[in-house]
Amino acid sequence: MIVLVPAAAAAEPTARPRPRAPRRAGSGMTKPTDAGEPASTAELMSRYVSAERGYRVPREGWRICLAHEFKEKRKPFQARDVSLSNVKKHIGLGVRYLKWWYRKTQVEKKAPFIDMFRALPLRQIYGAPLGGIGGGTITRGWRGEFCRWQLNPGMYHYETVIANQFTVCLRRGHQTVYQQVLSVERPSTLQGWNWGYCGEYAFYHALYPRAWTVYHLPGQNVTLTCRQVSPVIPHDYKDSCLPVAVLIWDIENKNDYPLDVSIMFTMTNGSGHKDDKSGGHWNEPFHLEKQGESVSGVLLHHCTPINPYTLCIAAREQPDREISYQTAFLPKGTCETLWSDLISDGRLDSPTGSSPPTQKGEKVAAALAVSCLVPAQGHNSMEFSLAWDMPRITFGSRERAHIRRYTRFFGSQGDSASSLCHYGLTHYQDWETRIEAWQTPILEDSSLPSWYKSALFNELYFLVDGGTVWVELAEDADITGSQSCEYGGLPAQPSVIKEYGRFAYLEGQEYRMYNTYDVHFYASFALIMLWPKLALSLQYDIAGCVVQQDLTERLNLMSGQYSPVKTRNVVPHDIGDPDDEPWLRVNAYLIHDTANWKDLNLKFVLHVYRDFYLTQDKQYLEDMWPICQVVMDSEMKFDRDGDGLIENSGFADQTYDGWTVTGPSAYCGGLWLASVCVMCKMARLMDNNSVYHRYKDILDRGSAAFDSLLWNGQYYNYDSSGRELSSSVMSDQCAGQWLLRASGLGEGEYQVCAKQLTVKFLALTGFPSRQGTPCPEVSGMLEEGFRTAEGCYRTVWEQLGMAFQTPEAYCEKGIFRSLAYMRPLSIWAMQLALDSRRCNGSVTEGEPVEAASPPEAH
Repeated sequence: MIVLVPAAAAAEPTARPRPRAPRRAGSGMTKPTDAGEPASTAELMSRYVSAERGYRVPREGWRICLAHEFKEKRKPFQARDVSLSNVKKHIGLGVRYLKWWYRKTQVEKKAPFIDMFRALPLRQIYGAPLGGIGGGTITRGWRGEFCRWQLNPGMYHYETVIANQFTVCLRRGHQTVYQQVLSVERPSTLQGWNWGYCGEYAFYHALYPRAWTVYHLPGQNVTLTCRQVSPVIPHDYKDSCLPVAVLIWDIENKNDYPLDVSIMFTMTNGSGHKDDKSGGHWNEPFHLEKQGESVSGVLLHHCTPINPYTLCIAAREQPDREISYQTAFLPKGTCETLWSDLISDGRLDSPTGSSPPTQKGEKVAAALAVSCLVPAQGHNSMEFSLAWDMPRITFGSRERAHIRRYTRFFGSQGDSASSLCHYGLTHYQDWETRIEAWQTPILEDSSLPSWYKSALFNELYFLVDGGTVWVELAEDADITGSQSCEYGGLPAQPSVIKEYGRFAYLEGQEYRMYNTYDVHFYASFALIMLWPKLALSLQYDIAGCVVQQDLTERLNLMSGQYSPVKTRNVVPHDIGDPDDEPWLRVNAYLIHDTANWKDLNLKFVLHVYRDFYLTQDKQYLEDMWPICQVVMDSEMKFDRDGDGLIENSGFADQTYDGWTVTGPSAYCGGLWLASVCVMCKMARLMDNNSVYHRYKDILDRGSAAFDSLLWNGQYYNYDSSGRELSSSVMSDQCAGQWLLRASGLGEGEYQVCAKQLTVKFLALTGFPSRQGTPCPEVSGMLEEGFRTAEGCYRTVWEQLGMAFQTPEAYCEKGIFRSLAYMRPLSIWAMQLALDSRRCNGSVTEGEPVEAASPPEAH
């Protein structure tokens, strides 16, 4: 979605084709700079001074020296960035938004679903998030900080909790020779600790869902490698939902004498939120033995009245490891007592029993240390885990309680944090085996460039850290609201939702709407390819919303007119705001009345058949068929002249909600014809000849109208209005055709367009269009598609410092919009296209994908 008023540079589609970027001499498939470092991150590693490459760190991924500083500092798009011409054009929208924003923030004391006045500033710090899907996330930065928290469902808290650290202590001959916090920070608090680790001796490497941080300890001849593992495993619906991560420390001693090494993990009871000081929080030590495996650690009970939770830090007990802990310490002042306790003998000495509850205004933290002997010229390791147990959640309205998915396996009483740590510590090796089995074929494919391998896996972070929730279906739930349509009804509790739960993720961390359907259209490839049951569950929820209505009248901010919140027999824009009550109250988006949008219904129909094609789930197709018919009936009213082609209505009536479209258009018309084509195919499968002939007639007439009204000899015009910009190029005109190709259609009986669309006008400069970029790969333009995507990756991950927060858009004038956005998951559409080409014999493994170096981004 393009929200509110776009920046001046993006106010309307490009008026003329953008010239293709020139190739640079010597360009081609990316080559490594050395055996251990991908060339795509060479600049990010330029300040790394050590020769150490860490313990079994993979070659592919995103790598950055802890001393790196990004030169470019961008600002978020805000209301003040709207051009004067757009201010004049949309003055009514601005006034209405301001009034609504004031009422929301000052009267209702709620967060706006989009806040144009308090956009998130860019913090160039984020790394791979911890935890599985839907149980909340804690993000560690690439310098090791714990800095982004989503424990309350869908609501983010951006705070670096400085006491959350790892500290190393080296001892030789019963004497401590080195003790250092493994952080480059020099905070104003906790000054009794040894801060300021030299970042030039360390680097971070991310290949989600794993990440490595390598620390060479200056002057000590010791290298530490911290490997972070989260249970994010394709086609796994048990371990992938667990709110736990494991951190394995590999210690390499290159001295000629043994060392006693201790690593201390400190953790604050809370997330840096103001409720950390609300009082009543307490810690307790624990020891848990199951099936011959033991773990020990500290439980940190965070006793808020709403969504209470327990954090757990734990370590695995092994014969040659010693575990010690400090149940509670106050993370303020110098905190010198804890530091001295560790430095004295490399162990922690804690009083027995639980800590008393905190007083109001007081914080509490805990520490856990593991010690082991590392032989001369040898290696040893230790294993920590971090878990959080918030089994029962409520959203902002507090009207309904929801049970998270992981409680099916670990219970919902709030006493499972220690069991989660135990499970993680005893199963992470299996997780890694399965992760490597999934990733290795792609990582070892020499035809694919390094940047692509990094982007493909690292962008998956959003499926976990997109405000994601994965909950059980309530026993009394009815996804249809007891409604049906004229063609038939859905089951009240579809088996896929009963078995696999309900899934929702935000449009973006700043655009707080769950399952925003027009954007999910692009992102959904990751879900259907990796967790298809969750993709189908989401589709059932959307289908259940289709047949329902909410006739409450509300003001649309763009038009100033009132309309119902949800009209019957149309696809919703989203399933709600986490600060309200998702699934119960849908369509948090209120800028336009999306019942009049031309693309939402069509995207649903295309998804239904694509998902069936990829899963071959016949029951799903049978359940969705009535819903497809009813939403297409609703769409028919937009074909006002009866030529078989829908018309746009002269306002921004589709996902590009700042762009006016009038009459037949390339984007919506292409989606329409693709949907009609899919209806023909599904009618055949459902043995419904009358529906088949109806849509075949529409397809024939609509295709002819599409060509005659929009084709200009090179591409299809933006729209048919005859306005100054109507002949603009809109690369998303291939979206419908791409979905057909992704579904095994698009040719012969199921051909949409008689003309051969040549996409020569995609921006190949590092500033590509806002939508996903899958079409060129499946249309035979492999090099062009990769060059476009490479420009995105290098700009976002290497130049702008937006790792693990890829935005919706970035502009040439130095601004960006909506950090941590859903649509970059569309890179998995590229992978589907590549897989399809290989199945068809168009490309073979080992054949290079030529990718020219992009021009300098501005």
